[in-house]
Amino acid sequence: MSEAGGAGRARAAVERLSEAVGERRRQLGTAMGEARRQRRLLLMVVCVALLLDNMLYMVIVPIIPDYIAAMRGGGGAAGPSAPAGGNGSGGGNRSLLPARYPPATGGNEDVQIGVLFASKAMLQLLVNPLSGTLIDRVGYEVPLLAGLAVMFLSTATFAFAENYATLFAARSLQGLGSAFADTAGIALIADRYAEEPARSRALGTALACISFGSLAAPPFGGVLYEFAGKRVPFLVLACVCLLDGLLLLALAPPGATGARANMPVGTPIHRLMVDPYIAVVAGALATCNIPLAFLEPTIANWMKDSMGASEWEVGLTWLPAFFPHVLGVYVTVRLAAAYPHLQWFYGALGMAIIGASSCLVPACRNFGQVIIPLCGICFGIALVDTALLPTLAFLVDVRHVSVYGSVYAIADISYSVAYALGPIVAGQIVHTMGFAQLNLGMGLANVLYAPVLLFLKNVCQMKPSHSERNILLEEGPKGLYDTIKMEERKGTGKSLKLVGEMDENGMDSYHRDLKGVSEEDSSDYEYS
Repeated sequence: MSEAGGAGRARAAVERLSEAVGERRRQLGTAMGEARRQRRLLLMVVCVALLLDNMLYMVIVPIIPDYIAAMRGGGGAAGPSAPAGGNGSGGGNRSLLPARYPPATGGNEDVQIGVLFASKAMLQLLVNPLSGTLIDRVGYEVPLLAGLAVMFLSTATFAFAENYATLFAARSLQGLGSAFADTAGIALIADRYAEEPARSRALGTALACISFGSLAAPPFGGVLYEFAGKRVPFLVLACVCLLDGLLLLALAPPGATGARANMPVGTPIHRLMVDPYIAVVAGALATCNIPLAFLEPTIANWMKDSMGASEWEVGLTWLPAFFPHVLGVYVTVRLAAAYPHLQWFYGALGMAIIGASSCLVPACRNFGQVIIPLCGICFGIALVDTALLPTLAFLVDVRHVSVYGSVYAIADISYSVAYALGPIVAGQIVHTMGFAQLNLGMGLANVLYAPVLLFLKNVCQMKPSHSERNILLEEGPKGLYDTIKMEERKGTGKSLKLVGEMDENGMDSYHRDLKGVSEEDSSDYEYS
């Protein structure tokens, strides 16, 4: 009897536990289903995805040069290695492992590291036009989930890579995942936060996560690499990526995106590229990121040669720049909320600050002085990005269709151009022309581009003009089927007009016919 009573109590306890878990699951599902809370959770998912992408981009900085050198020498991790700085890799400037990076010894190794770092941005540059079009067609959640899956695979590949070809494949695979995750994530934020003050705050939060990921990853990777080995940093990032994907899957299951078929068709990316306002914004985003992309692979060697900087100083050079970047995001968001018509001015001011700061870098003579212009560059980039990314969404709203995949693919292309050229071109420019000339050229380019943003001065006064449907109809028929159907619509419209004039009492019939013509018109537009 006692055994039977104990079994009954155990079953009752299990049933109560199951009911409690089910109730909690229902409460969680209800909370996640609320539009406002779901929007915040999706913002968190996107921010984590951007954070992971930029951490993976920079976490290899203190790891890969030493690892490639060890593979080349056939030794272990303690074998001879080369710095990433000054060799087109963008790496040694942030290493926090002073004992592991003696001077470089081989030019071929420099080229390998430079190509490895640039391969991610190159593939991202090639895939972005396709990813933007796909996002416009299928929605934002599925491409974001696919991008996270590819990033998880890339991170796991990094952890277990044993040769240069595998490292190159993992780096390129990350570019493929970023082309979907970054573009879909930013577009999802612009879509869910349609009202302007909230949209600027949400995009500013995403930019802060990007900055934090880029600046925190090298110390994170260096410390774990030093004390736990090469695989641990990548495995940690892979686990976080997996959890982020599972949360996205719970928030937006693939079956829940069927409503996408009822949404408007996005403007093709080639038409967005020729829009003069979008082209001006894209040019500004590319130009303002050139100093950062070109200084990362070159400033380490310059600091060692010109001021005898130690590895610890080189590694800490970029870390303070995180705080002015976050400050720039905060200031721009607050100013945009108070004076939204001056977004163009914030971007122009940011480019002027970037230009002046770039010109000041060669004049620095010690570690403390170098930090000041680098903080100025990051502050200016924060102004430009935070002001112009919401402007892209606004331009699409008023001049095209409110579908944001392609326009943020263009923004990602602008970033990728700078970071694809930096690791390969910057070192060659320094060798042929000099470090000072490189900085003066970058600074001059930003200062000269700043007045171009005056072209955006009257953007805030724009009103939604023509819908995509009207634009397509104004272009005229382009095929035999479209020509025949347009003639039929014209003929039907004329006959209905005559019937309405001849028979005033037949208005009900007239409206029924007109409704049928309207439905046919809609179906023809969907076909086109």
